[in-house]
Amino acid sequence: MIYFDNAATTWPKPPTVSEAITHFMNEIGANPGRSGHRLSVDAARVLYNARQAVASFFNAPDPMRVAFGHNITEALNLALRGLLVSGDHVITSSMEHNAVMRPLRWLESQGVALTVVPCSPQGFLDPADIEKAILPKTKLIVLNHASNVTGGLLPVAEAGRIAQAHGILLLVDSAQTAGAVPIDMHSQNIDLLAFTGHKSLLGPTGTGGLILGERVADDAIQPLILGGTGSRSEEELQPEFLPDRFEAGTANTSGLAGLTAALQWINQKGIDAIREHEAALSAQLIKGLNTISGVSVYGGQDAEMQTSTVSFNIDHLTPSAVGMRLNANYGILCRVGLHCAPSAHRTLGTFPDGTVRFGMGVFNTSEEVEQVLQAVAQLASEEA
Repeated sequence: MIYFDNAATTWPKPPTVSEAITHFMNEIGANPGRSGHRLSVDAARVLYNARQAVASFFNAPDPMRVAFGHNITEALNLALRGLLVSGDHVITSSMEHNAVMRPLRWLESQGVALTVVPCSPQGFLDPADIEKAILPKTKLIVLNHASNVTGGLLPVAEAGRIAQAHGILLLVDSAQTAGAVPIDMHSQNIDLLAFTGHKSLLGPTGTGGLILGERVADDAIQPLILGGTGSRSEEELQPEFLPDRFEAGTANTSGLAGLTAALQWINQKGIDAIREHEAALSAQLIKGLNTISGVSVYGGQDAEMQTSTVSFNIDHLTPSAVGMRLNANYGILCRVGLHCAPSAHRTLGTFPDGTVRFGMGVFNTSEEVEQVLQAVAQLASEEA
């Protein structure tokens, strides 16, 4: 079996991830911050260690400004629906995932003005087009760091500089880059960073969150969920301080123990080494696909300007047929269709059928890429 679906979720995980989860479940298991006994204190320590690990990994200003949640979709909803109100204006790109587009379209129905800046047919975004879209009521720019369809990187640092110059905020969807591409909230001018643990951060599902930068006031964002936090229990109002303001309910502490172990593994491996390995795989795959007659590759096709996600089609086969045959005949696991990003596919000209998407990861090899290329070549050579 060859697993090329890492853009959806990475597999396998480093062994230390499951070990950390098992250790928490077997040796600690208590609710952090809800009791004063030693196991609850130990659980709170695990939670804080995760907060510190995440803040350090992204060069965030303060671990207490890391608000954990179930996934990046929840984090994006918290930022978008908690920040924007009727009369505000928000800017995004045409390459966004529905985790951004659906909340924005709902907010548009509630009176928030939305500008979707068109990207090129290759998925590139010109920062100058962002600046041209700014209006007096613009409050936020929201961009994915990389497309989940083509892997193409968007100019988030340039967008951050533009946002700061105009006194507005930048929210970055890092679903496809966190753990695969270096992210520095300070140097890249990122005000709000949404992240998920289960993709290139190599952690378990059910982990993620939102990090607030220094330019975001503690009370700028309204919480999505209200309830118990373990703090200020004498009050019936949600605490206003971070991170409790956004963390109602019991945390996925076992999952966050696993995420901490994953971050430690990435730090030991070195994110630059991971980036170099995955870029080499991307370059090999892109070059090989382009030599196969009847195959169309989408995006910029530059391994240095994208993640290790590559989309393509075979002329005489639907994406679903290709995916089914790769799985059944060759043991190659990938994703096909619209990838929850219809706006991106309209930009690329691949709507409504979508594409075949190969998502490689740190544990994939050059030999696997060669086997995949042979399989695609065989499918492309068959008569329609």
